[in-house]
Amino acid sequence: MTARCFSKGSDGNNSDLDLNQKVMFERLMRENPSIVQATVKAAESLSMTGVDAPSYEDITSLAQHNTNIKAALDYTKTAVGAALRASSVAQPALPPVRVAVTGAAGAIGYSLVYRIASGEMLGPHQPVILQLVEIEPMMSKLQGVVMELLDCAFPLLAGVETASSVEKGFANVDYALLVGSKPRSKGMERGDLLNANGKIFVAQGKALNDFASRDVKVVVVGNPANTNCLIAANNAPDLGPEQFTALTRLDHDRALAQVADKIGCHTTEIERLCIWGNHSATQYPDLSHATVGGKRVKDIIGDEEWIRKTFIPTVQKRGAAIIEARGASSAASAGNAAMMHMRDWVAGTNDQWTSMAIPSDNTYGVGAGVYYSYPVVCASGSYSKVYDVPVDPFSAEMMEATRQELFQERDMVRALLPN
Repeated sequence: MTARCFSKGSDGNNSDLDLNQKVMFERLMRENPSIVQATVKAAESLSMTGVDAPSYEDITSLAQHNTNIKAALDYTKTAVGAALRASSVAQPALPPVRVAVTGAAGAIGYSLVYRIASGEMLGPHQPVILQLVEIEPMMSKLQGVVMELLDCAFPLLAGVETASSVEKGFANVDYALLVGSKPRSKGMERGDLLNANGKIFVAQGKALNDFASRDVKVVVVGNPANTNCLIAANNAPDLGPEQFTALTRLDHDRALAQVADKIGCHTTEIERLCIWGNHSATQYPDLSHATVGGKRVKDIIGDEEWIRKTFIPTVQKRGAAIIEARGASSAASAGNAAMMHMRDWVAGTNDQWTSMAIPSDNTYGVGAGVYYSYPVVCASGSYSKVYDVPVDPFSAEMMEATRQELFQERDMVRALLPN
């Protein structure tokens, strides 16, 4: 069958074919029969139509060409595989970055620093130097944290430094997670807490301004996070206000968990959910635009009363519920949220929404002057607010309530805002 498709010599047969071509053809048939056979079938089809069929030489040349390509691809596959295997054990020569964590011996800090050192926050190839900051009475406990960090033998941990002053603790830092703050005690009014913690964040803002990297990224975790962030940023006039953010990722994650449990999906399947406003009981977890598999979450739930009377209050008061249940605040989930907030800011969200408290403006009627949580998308080390999100009357009412609280908080700490 094969011989019929080739051009014949003057005597009407293939006797004039070079013996070397036959040998090559046979070798190619053994090494890459599918390509040769496909070419043969094409030649037979051409012959049936009366078109001159390709010669032995044409076919062997084509098959040889494809065999060379196959050999090159095989080599490339082998080389790439070897490189990937090598990369799994050899770290790229990246310079270490400096990460400051305040309140590092506290419950949130303790849950956070090991995960940063392991590479979960900044990636599996980025060495880090941890700069752990604590108040003087906590320095002995902080040494215990350092001992444990060293005992973990993290490959990415390039160093651990401790400080009881923010001036030393923030020196040349690239990332700062401001966790430490004074907890609200029994009988303390919100205004008292704002003023007590405000003074802490005045000092931290000034130290970041004077000693941190000019490209530092800051997330404020200590409560009241939004207004503490405003205070710190306002006391760092040489840094951009966009370099400061406050944590509402914890609320975002809590909202995801409630929805996933309600409709029986995984949290990663939920898109376009967001938190508006303040990290407080006035925050607005918004499902108006959330989807799962292209379907509106509200339609899947089919119960507006559950959304308004169960879902929203549950997210708003989740922190208090955890304290009531375990007798302590939500340290592990807060630490996780802080890490994920910074990871997404650095690595991006792949066009997905997340929630961050960032400098406010006139978008959505908020007005400039506070740190307000919006839906954002992160890419290339930056975040971008999601614009033109439709706001229904109920959402507008909820967003306004949390906006008013934030401006009230700003007025309470106006003396701490020099710029």
